[in-house]
Amino acid sequence: MSMNEPDFIAALRALPLHPGARGLADDCAVLTLGTETLVITHDMMAEGTHFRPDADMADVAWKLVATNLSDLAAKGAEPVGVLLGHMLGRDDARFIEGLRAALEAFATQLLGGDTIAAAGPRALGLTAIGRATHTPVPARSGAKTGDGVWITGPVGRAMLGFEGDSDHRAAFDRPVPLLAEGRALAPVVSAMMDVSDGLLLDAFRMAEASGVSLALDPSAIPVADPARLEECIRWGDDYVLLFTAAPAAALPVPAHRIGTVTPRGPAPLLLGDTALTDSASLGYRHG
Repeated sequence: MSMNEPDFIAALRALPLHPGARGLADDCAVLTLGTETLVITHDMMAEGTHFRPDADMADVAWKLVATNLSDLAAKGAEPVGVLLGHMLGRDDARFIEGLRAALEAFATQLLGGDTIAAAGPRALGLTAIGRATHTPVPARSGAKTGDGVWITGPVGRAMLGFEGDSDHRAAFDRPVPLLAEGRALAPVVSAMMDVSDGLLLDAFRMAEASGVSLALDPSAIPVADPARLEECIRWGDDYVLLFTAAPAAALPVPAHRIGTVTPRGPAPLLLGDTALTDSASLGYRHG
């Protein structure tokens, strides 16, 4: 029987979990070994879902690296290396070119992985391993009543790039993980994650993980196209950092305050006067 993503993750939570898995309620595993804390994440991309069948495979390779490193950025981690799961197919040489460009751009090295040949649409995976630069490592949980809700930049650029807007094409094809910003923010945030599946859905997840409600001011949210606010805050793929911080916190990077953490009410998320209680329509979900 086929499951949707929430059901499948719920089934995984019934398996023996390492404490570093954080109950599968976060984007990364956190593993302390001696004096070092490792941050480990794994993301996949599927042809026809995450990239077009005619996409430049150099862009696909870049994005595979960047999206995983964005998860590390949200933990304030410094990349150590990556493991690649690659399904052979068209333009593998272009894939290698994009992989080299991303590894060089983000000062990350290849550790190994696995390569297969198979029929059908391609699926690619990458595991990124980072070293925590601050402990405790930020999590989705931790937002406290009275904290401000912030994002580091506008949302909606990837959507416009996907639609062909030349000014925003790079935001979709070659996103840049905010590694330096994440390291700077890690000591001052109460909760942090990257925006990959849409601002509303990811804010909903943060509220659920923290046991609070997030009240967002739609007029304060920076978007790439103000006339399409609703689409911009749902579309995803932006990889800005969403975080909460105490009112007195001195933020080390530019950011936009978009709301306030409130005590948990009937709705985990408030968008202006609208209570959002069902995450199903808020952003991108897998199945």
